[in-house]
Amino acid sequence: MKIAIFTKRPFVRFVLLSNLIFWLFLASIGFGMMLGLPESILYGMQIVAAWSSTFAFLLLFKKNVPGDKIKDYVKRQFEPRIKISIIIIVTIIQILIFLIAKGFSGAKLNLALSLPGMGMLILTFFDLLARGSLGEELGWRGYALNELQKKMSSIKAALIIGVLWGFWHTPLWFFSGYVGLELVKYSVLFMIAVLGISVIITVFYNLNHNLIVPIIIHQSFNFLLALNQGDLLDILVYTATAYGLFALVLVAVNPKQALYKVRRSIETA
Repeated sequence: MKIAIFTKRPFVRFVLLSNLIFWLFLASIGFGMMLGLPESILYGMQIVAAWSSTFAFLLLFKKNVPGDKIKDYVKRQFEPRIKISIIIIVTIIQILIFLIAKGFSGAKLNLALSLPGMGMLILTFFDLLARGSLGEELGWRGYALNELQKKMSSIKAALIIGVLWGFWHTPLWFFSGYVGLELVKYSVLFMIAVLGISVIITVFYNLNHNLIVPIIIHQSFNFLLALNQGDLLDILVYTATAYGLFALVLVAVNPKQALYKVRRSIETA
């Protein structure tokens, strides 16, 4: 009975369905690999899996957001004018974190100056966009974060989303190639980085409530991490530490009260 009542909560339904869709498609991908399905089909399945939170949001929309229309809801997520100053700030911050991680880890820049190399770089960018930020942010930030912020402080909402979003990635930890203590280290560093990113996204999303902001921050993390060529664990040590420390700075500074309000109604400007 308690489980039934618990799953009637819109936010809980969203989290459970997001994970269910993700796990089902990852299992399907594994089964497809065993059957020898073409790479193009497996790649398409990876994209669908990455969009599981968006699909969960869409499938549950009528129950979770009664009286609204999907088209209108999604449109509102992109209506506020984008503040160029916010985009510049988050870009500079993440480039600095990238350079810090590169410098301390001794990683090389995974960037060829030849035309074929630049072409691969562009493909990598759009590949990460399709299999990452573009498919995740409508569900996790456009819906889930906004819902939590109506009931609790933004910092609490950011940490809850960070934990749930981080553990949503759990299956990927086991595809990382690490085992034993290295897998534990990878998982811990991953969660530290994700919690840091969640706080950073929440701050700047509240300062400029356009979903483009979380998409850019998320995409920048994925893309800049891919540019570092070296031992991933060493790179993650400094990347996770830098994101975590910067998140703590934002918590201390709390720019324009971006973290401690309970946002009964989400600002759109």
